[in-house]
Amino acid sequence: MSQPIVDVRDVHHTFGKDVHALVGVDLAIEPGIVYGLLGPNGAGKTTLIRVLATLLVPTRGQVTVAGIDLLADPVAARTRIGLAGQFAAVDDYLSGRENVQMVGRLYGLSARESRRRTDEVLEGVGLATDAGRLVRTYSGGMRRRLDLAASLVGRPQVMFLDEPTTGIDPRNRLDLWELIQDLVRDGTTVLLTTQYLEEADQLANRIGVIDRGRIIVEGTADELKDTLETAVLQVGVAADDRATVAAVLTELTGEQPTRDATRGHLRVPARAGTQLLLETVRRLDDAGIEPTDIALLKPSLDDVFLSLTGERSTR
Repeated sequence: MSQPIVDVRDVHHTFGKDVHALVGVDLAIEPGIVYGLLGPNGAGKTTLIRVLATLLVPTRGQVTVAGIDLLADPVAARTRIGLAGQFAAVDDYLSGRENVQMVGRLYGLSARESRRRTDEVLEGVGLATDAGRLVRTYSGGMRRRLDLAASLVGRPQVMFLDEPTTGIDPRNRLDLWELIQDLVRDGTTVLLTTQYLEEADQLANRIGVIDRGRIIVEGTADELKDTLETAVLQVGVAADDRATVAAVLTELTGEQPTRDATRGHLRVPARAGTQLLLETVRRLDDAGIEPTDIALLKPSLDDVFLSLTGERSTR
């Protein structure tokens, strides 16, 4: 691995006396990749992002971003990073162009350079034709894209994206995925936290899972999936039959099935493999239930997440 552009060593952060949000986090991210950070709500994702963005000073530990020690020189570090959080930090009473130009000036760009860069990034995020409109007239997806444009105006080497697609529609989510991929092609390193595991699967070159303030595992999506040796039985049935099918699967496996958020399919570990598949088909036939889909599959990132954290991913 090349010299990491983000280097976190034994970072702790405590709120008050009793809330240990980060507990000895170690993380090294190589340049020019998307690093996905996954974890249940309250696991420490946003706290870590806030430390890396110089918004929080860690209780203990060392943090270097783009070669700069964040504790020694946070002001210099801010010239190398961009941040887009869970909520678009834009001014409703300015136009899209005025929002981005203002951030450019805060980055230290001259008025002329700020105008030039504003035009570039607004074109890049697909807002050039709407740049003169007041932001209060923007849709949620447009506001997220504007927030991203403002974060990019200073040409950051490292971009921190904290759940940037939460709450936006699937079309806008796909548009943001394309923007993130374009950023990396242009040389920016991206650290992405997300509630959508398929997002990490699609975008991230490497993935870390944080739970209770610690990074508990990391690797590529395929490497994480390979940690589960058990196949998964997936069953698709009509909504009215799901409760009955869930009871059958629980009886056969001893585990409560999870439900795929996209298609509503039920999923359980299939340690017995084809034997479980055949017995499930027999039981459903006896109950007069015809599945719309039934298959043995390789574990998904959702299955890995549930196995590691013992919790459902938030959708």
